[in-house]
Amino acid sequence: MSKEYYKKRIIDLRAYIAKEKEEKKRDNDYYARMIKGTSVPSNKASYRKSKIDKAYYHDRKIEQWKREIENAKEALKRS
Repeated sequence: MSKEYYKKRIIDLRAYIAKEKEEKKRDNDYYARMIKGTSVPSNKASYRKSKIDKAYYHDRKIEQWKREIENAKEALKRS
């Protein structure tokens, strides 16, 4: 593939990472509000678990895209 393809791919992946970070921040705010807003201990525990799970999900996606950026950079050097 061409160098232009890899350059565009890297730019797109960086945009995906930025979007994912925003989604992570939005989800964290949401769960923080839900935790604060409930007085039932079991609900609080459930929201805390969901918050941790969702943050881990976002972190995994971000790391995956970072690996793809590295792969694209390597491919760009080869081409």
